[in-house]
Amino acid sequence: MYKKIIIPIVIFVGLTTTAFYTINEAENAKNREEKPVLGEYDAVVVLELFTSQGCSSCPPADVLLEKAKKDFPEKVFALSYHVDYWNYIGWEDPFSKSNFSKKQRAYNQKFKSRSNYTPQLVVNGKEHFVGSNGYKLDTKIQEYGKRKAVNEIQLSNIKESGRSISFDYTVKGTLNDKQLRAVLVLDERTTAVKRGENRSRVLKNANVVIAEKYIPLNTARGTSSLTIPSLASTSDDLTLILVTENKATDITGAVKSKV
Repeated sequence: MYKKIIIPIVIFVGLTTTAFYTINEAENAKNREEKPVLGEYDAVVVLELFTSQGCSSCPPADVLLEKAKKDFPEKVFALSYHVDYWNYIGWEDPFSKSNFSKKQRAYNQKFKSRSNYTPQLVVNGKEHFVGSNGYKLDTKIQEYGKRKAVNEIQLSNIKESGRSISFDYTVKGTLNDKQLRAVLVLDERTTAVKRGENRSRVLKNANVVIAEKYIPLNTARGTSSLTIPSLASTSDDLTLILVTENKATDITGAVKSKV
């Protein structure tokens, strides 16, 4: 009789102990995953504006983005992505690309946002808000401007040859699950809009993304190039921007240089 009683007790204690350690280990693993990677490099604030010349509410956001770049020339990296889903209303935005609309959808899936909208501003790949909200923009620049970056990128040997720009890069900090995004930006362009919601308006667009390329970060150093699209003329001022981002599309570092 004694053995019949003690064996279930031992089994119960063993199962309870195993369950405790299993739950405890799962909790520890979760805490390890959620623990943020601390940066050690100068803070960067990458602002990605999804906009369109066919959107009547976008011009104020375009102005705010340019102002942010001018007010914080070292800290802010301004990228203006022109989406193509407004083209149907009568004005085809010359800078729009379906890939930029696709990029925006990927962000909104990450943010669990129902759909794309303009003007949408994404900060360091981590959060979004309406791009014409100046107070929110200032607040986020101050907030992210105090956070150390996980990666530091160095650009060198930038050469323009014909319709191509080549460059060397060095990335400091952890490279695990990271990729490099090379972006070519048109500093400024004025357009007379003849149709659509902004018809009869002259719009000045700044920091317009005209080319983009993703580079796997297998090593800390490398060489790459970007093709200059035909919409950029020889008189246009261009800027090359490199950003590092992780698998979750959080931006971890950035650098820029005039071309």
